[in-house]
Amino acid sequence: MLRLLVRALGLLSLAGAFAAAVLDGARSLADQQLTVTPAGMTLATLFPDKFDMWSRLVQARLPHFLWDPIILWTLYAPTFLDLGVLGLALGYVSRPPHSPDARSIVNSRP
Repeated sequence: MLRLLVRALGLLSLAGAFAAAVLDGARSLADQQLTVTPAGMTLATLFPDKFDMWSRLVQARLPHFLWDPIILWTLYAPTFLDLGVLGLALGYVSRPPHSPDARSIVNSRP
């Protein structure tokens, strides 16, 4: 049941990555220059009050070395890239376990 939920979240994340890539592509065509939306700007647009509150909370509670290189790098990365990596990671984690008895073309015995 948990694997199904994680896989569904991964697929939703990949769908969001596709939607963000389409929006960035349409915006780039309209502006006639490459335009990507950072994840931080997307979060600040979707959740204006909560984003400011969470960013202050994370800065106060987490060590500085986590905020500056890791979290800021993630917030400055394009939205479609963040969502795509998250979706692929959730899909990889939720894959079924490998069965050693499974036959394949490579491991088949005559």
